[in-house]
This record gives sequence, structure tokens and C-alpha cells, in this order.
Amino acid sequence: MQARATSKAAGIPGVKHVIAVASGKGGVGKSTTSCNLALGFAAMGLKAGILDADIYGPSQPRLFGLRGKPRQIGPRMLEPMERFGVKVMSIGFLVEEDNAMIWRGAMVISAITQMLREVAWGDLDVLVIDLPPGTGDAQLTMAQQVPLSGAVIVSTPQDLALIDARRGIAMFQKVNIPILGVIENMSSFCCPTCNHVTPIFGHGGARLEAERRGIPYLGEIPLDIKIRETSDEGRPVVATEPDGVHARQFVEIARAIWSAISTGVASRPAPRIVIE
Repeated sequence: MQARATSKAAGIPGVKHVIAVASGKGGVGKSTTSCNLALGFAAMGLKAGILDADIYGPSQPRLFGLRGKPRQIGPRMLEPMERFGVKVMSIGFLVEEDNAMIWRGAMVISAITQMLREVAWGDLDVLVIDLPPGTGDAQLTMAQQVPLSGAVIVSTPQDLALIDARRGIAMFQKVNIPILGVIENMSSFCCPTCNHVTPIFGHGGARLEAERRGIPYLGEIPLDIKIRETSDEGRPVVATEPDGVHARQFVEIARAIWSAISTGVASRPAPRIVIE
């Protein structure tokens, strides 16, 4: 692989900050985290949006409880859907839920680019990008075509998830995107009957990894059956149970991220590096 410096990616009109939420592997709760972080920004009074860039497995329509297709405004522009004060765009609005997206990389890149550039996002303080798991075309497209303010890595505490999280961290560092921090999801499980806490996937692994690499540790989200049930029903906890423990934790993490990007703590180094 060869690396070369490139010019700064063009911004998205009206959008002040773009952050990517990523994971090295699937099944760690990245999409649920992305959804609740976007709602956390909205709960702070910010104008927030979320782009579901997981072409093969779009989750945001179900998480937000949205159905239907975006309204077309003009020859090439779409109006994003909106719920709970957050603007939402996903390929899931444009295809049937049980259809398989059998697309090659070039088609994936084209779809993501269109959802970024041909959607009337309006004025947003922050746009959250829910990336697919891994380190492939979608992630490189984001790094090349969007001036990301930074990336958030989601992992569970177990070693297998942390191995892939390290790959995600390394990829963003190679393309010169600041790492805003690491979130440990499914950190522990509290039995709703007896309140006994069990670290099903271990505990503290993401914190140790963040400390080892000098990356901010944003916090931990316990495993909770209610989060899964309400998310599957389109009732994310930050919007529907704002006074709950989990909702407050998501808002605090969103507050920490916003503080980093708005004060320039996570400013972009130069020159930018793109892997070819």
C-alpha cells in the first residue's frame, strides 16, 4: 500500500461537524449506540442528524421506528426522515426490509456518496455516521470524501471484539482521522429480578485498551434487555426514557464528544493521509 497526502475533503452544506461511529466487528451494538448518541445530541439542544451508512444491514429505520420513503425535493435531492427531533437517512428507506443488497464496492460507495451529498440535511450542529463493521470501502469513503471531526469506536469488553476494535482504531489513524474515544458496550448485565451484576463478556477491556493507546475512554453502557426491546420497537431509550440510567449515560457520552469537537480538542492534523 502507498500513502499520499490529499486536499481537505469538501464539507456538507449546513453541517458543522460530522462524526463516525465504528466498530471492528458486528454484534457489539454500534447501531443502537449511534442512534442513542444522535438522540443524546438532540437532548442537549443541538440540531442532530444520523446517516445509516451500513448498506448491507441498515438498522436505523427500525431503531427510530420510521417507515415510508423520503420525499424528493428537486431533481436529485431527498428530504431526510425525522423523528424525536433527529433527521435520519438510510438505504433502508429505499429498499424493502427483506431484500438482500448484493452490491459490489463501487455501488456501495456511490450510494453512500449520494446519501451524503444529495440529501437536504439543512443546518445541523452534528451529523452522526453509523458505519458498517470492518475496515473496508465504506470507511475509506468517509475518510476521503467527508471532513470528519473524529471517530468513536464501540466495542464489547471481550478479547475478540477488542482485537477488531484495534484494527478500526489503526485504520482511522492511518487516514489521519482523530479518535474521539472508545465506548464499552454490554459492559455488564444487571439482573432485573435480583439486581446481581454479572460481567457476561468480561469488564473493563475497552478502558484498558483506551488507556494503553492514549485514547479517551468515553464510558460504558451496561447490557440491558430493555434497551434491546425498546430499540427493536422503535423506542430508543434516550427519547422514551430520558430519566433512566442508560439514557443519562448516553447523554453524558454525547456531551463529552461534543465538548471535544466543539473546542477543537479533536482538531484534524495535516496533511491528510489516504491509503490506496
